[in-house]
Amino acid sequence: MTPKAVHLPNTATPEEISAALREHGYCIVDDLVPAELMDRIDAEMGPYVDHSLYGDDGFVGKLTKRTGAMIARSPAARELIMNPTAIGTAGKFLEKATTFQLHLTQIISVFPGSKAQPIHRDQVAWDFFPFPRDYEVQCNLLWAMTDYTEDMGATRVVPGSHLLDDREYAIEDSIPAEMTRGSALFYTGKVYHGAGENKSDRLRQAINITYAVGWVRQEENQYLTTPLEIARTLPEDLLKVMGYQMGCFAMGYVGDFEDPMTVLHPPQERRVLNTDIIKRKASEAMDADKLFRDSTAA
Repeated sequence: MTPKAVHLPNTATPEEISAALREHGYCIVDDLVPAELMDRIDAEMGPYVDHSLYGDDGFVGKLTKRTGAMIARSPAARELIMNPTAIGTAGKFLEKATTFQLHLTQIISVFPGSKAQPIHRDQVAWDFFPFPRDYEVQCNLLWAMTDYTEDMGATRVVPGSHLLDDREYAIEDSIPAEMTRGSALFYTGKVYHGAGENKSDRLRQAINITYAVGWVRQEENQYLTTPLEIARTLPEDLLKVMGYQMGCFAMGYVGDFEDPMTVLHPPQERRVLNTDIIKRKASEAMDADKLFRDSTAA
């Protein structure tokens, strides 16, 4: 009997979602944003989706389009990126790192007839580096831009695979993450997953918003994708999530050891880095890691 996917209500806290991620490797939060927000994103991004190219291999999907640059192209998408539950969960789940950042923004459009994607882990993007099992580098979301059914090619996940060694999985090892429009699939960079086969006559769309720890390179280059003239109009909290902040101590400064935000402001507003907060957070992370290791060794 195929197990049912793990669902949480939209009242779930970042702590509850993070706990589900650590236990199962994924969870679905139902109806997290209203359909009206998806309508706005669809209106703003639709022309770009229309002009996007299909993938050229079986992994990205020969009948699948991937459309990015969502901060620059869609004001409504900025609300999705800064959704309090999503941001809160990313901060909680990636708390071993000093900071976290936006890793990528992308609409994934799976057209009728698209074959199933190979089951994979997302964290292999960093040159297949073997991150420790107890260190999470990503907090991923797939927001249902359309209803998400198995017949339409809903993303498939292998529950619990984030706790296991690397191996190959078949489609039969996975379950469909079915959800309604406006719901979100949260999943770790370690859990095995992949797009399902779209056997229907309907388009399946999801918005992939991923956050990563602040010290790794982002998959989507946020500084080149969002022109400076647009970046200068954005709120500071969004800019920091985009990466206009220090990733950790001494990583990401500009000029004469200055805050990255300096590049968005006139010369008279140059900001010398205040590393006290960064150092404190790094110290807290090290203390928490030592406590965890001591407790597991006991």
